[in-house]
Amino acid sequence: MKSGAGVPLARALSKLGATSRAEATRLIAAGRVTVSGRVVIDPRRLVHPERTPIAIDGESIARAARVIIALHKPRGVVTTRSDPDGRPTVYELIQDAGTHLVPVGRLDLASTGLLLFTNDTRLAHWLTDPETRLPRVYLVTVRGEFEDETAHQIERGLVLDSERLSARSVTVRKRSTRETHVIVELVEGKNREIRRLMKAVGHEVTRLRRVSFGGLALGDLPPGRWRSISESEVKRLWPAAPLARS
Repeated sequence: MKSGAGVPLARALSKLGATSRAEATRLIAAGRVTVSGRVVIDPRRLVHPERTPIAIDGESIARAARVIIALHKPRGVVTTRSDPDGRPTVYELIQDAGTHLVPVGRLDLASTGLLLFTNDTRLAHWLTDPETRLPRVYLVTVRGEFEDETAHQIERGLVLDSERLSARSVTVRKRSTRETHVIVELVEGKNREIRRLMKAVGHEVTRLRRVSFGGLALGDLPPGRWRSISESEVKRLWPAAPLARS
């Protein structure tokens, strides 16, 4: 899509932080959204969210201030807005964050640790873009004794299911014949990358916790709790990140 063509109305409402794209589509179809004072029922209608007057139920929608939060995701919680199996979701833990937020990457059901959320989709895309190459650091426990050569093998990379996976670094912290503790640093957020790599070299992951994302540390944030990330923190950690729009 050309830069001057605008964006679909449903996406515009999401970008403005008013609601999710799915909910926006429902509201538009119900005739509850106006553009420049006129009801629009086509969610694909192109608009310019920065300069086009948009309202829901007569209430003008302005761009929300950028919000970024860090959650310590506990084990057994899914990174989704709702779950058909009734499992707890990360959104139940951030209900009081006060705005529509999207996760920056994901952590699977059994994984724990640092999970970022923001209402700025440009920032979310930049943070997860493979070309940005922001480091993610994980503390991982695997079954069995993990050899140094196995770590080097993962660093060199493996091709699994026609996809090349690798870690920037794998450092052994403690090992025994029963289990090994390693620090794994990635620069891409591919689906279940660490678990797939470890399985390929013959080790089952029993614990996996993300402790850092792009230099932002989990620190002593308790499981299930979240904290706000300030704009000054964003500028210090990620100077090249997209600026917040006023």
